[in-house]
Amino acid sequence: MPKLKLIGRALAGCVAFAMAAGAAAQAPEKLKVRLDWTPWGVHGAMHLAQQKGWFNAAGLDVQMEDGNGSVTTVQIVGGGDQFDVGHAALASMMIARDKGLPVKGVAVFARLSDVGMLVPAGGGIKGPKDLKGKKVAYTAGSLEAPFVDAFLAAGGLKKSDIELVNVDAAGKAATYAAGRADAAFSTIPFFLPVVSQTRPSEAVRFADYNLNMPSFGLFASEAKLASKREAIAKFASVVAASWQYVYDGHEDEAVEAIVAQRPQAKLDKKVLRGQIDALRGFFQLPAPAGQPLGAPVAADWSTAVKTLTDAGLLKSIKDGNDFFVPGLVRPVALNAASAK
Repeated sequence: MPKLKLIGRALAGCVAFAMAAGAAAQAPEKLKVRLDWTPWGVHGAMHLAQQKGWFNAAGLDVQMEDGNGSVTTVQIVGGGDQFDVGHAALASMMIARDKGLPVKGVAVFARLSDVGMLVPAGGGIKGPKDLKGKKVAYTAGSLEAPFVDAFLAAGGLKKSDIELVNVDAAGKAATYAAGRADAAFSTIPFFLPVVSQTRPSEAVRFADYNLNMPSFGLFASEAKLASKREAIAKFASVVAASWQYVYDGHEDEAVEAIVAQRPQAKLDKKVLRGQIDALRGFFQLPAPAGQPLGAPVAADWSTAVKTLTDAGLLKSIKDGNDFFVPGLVRPVALNAASAK
């Protein structure tokens, strides 16, 4: 074979290898995310970012899997290697970390606790002092249960002053919506739009009675934070920017994205929009000066330590800074073309 052909083939091989290596270097990094629950409004920004290609533009190949509760998501993400990131109510993550699970918060979207009380609109129940003699539904094993005493005490009441009815979590909304309870303790942004379809309702937030803690956000295990720190930072930053986009007047786009990403769920668009609207008040917009939406605020975590410690849910960790990683939520410019 002539020497020129040999050189040509060698060069062609080098070019092909270089192209393959370049393609491999540019391949999006896989990131597997466990959500807190089946599809609802709190997932809007993530589904929208997926649909518009914002994750891919950031060099990420994101796979999201639905969950069946924040506590379970925290245990699965923190105790195994299957998922890189979790989305959950972060008080559950704090409790798990205090018990030894190596997990830390990455981003906080709902800075106010989502837990509170649902009451009939215009029914005269404005706070805990108005509950005397009322029948109130709650779930004994849920996150709201440890705070009931402190909430009632803020109104000068004790449990003996009300009729507290323990209802399974799956049936609590139906029990309240059917009028079989005067009020219900639960997560507000999820249930308020659901029950209001049959029983127009309003909410009383525990956070307004000195019972606050970070709510929905992102977390990861310490092992994943060590091995995939930049990918996790990119994911958190894109989700944060997507939430800002949603609340800049694109709520319906988020609704459509959830429905498109989870067609088998047969979701009610009106409920999804109601959940996204209800969540806005828990986000405490705008974000603190100089911080992107979603960046953990140290004071919030210090408050949460007191809230959870007073309720007997934290035993050992006293420093709020031990529960989160700062600096992973960064300003991101979303792809303008895909945002149209």
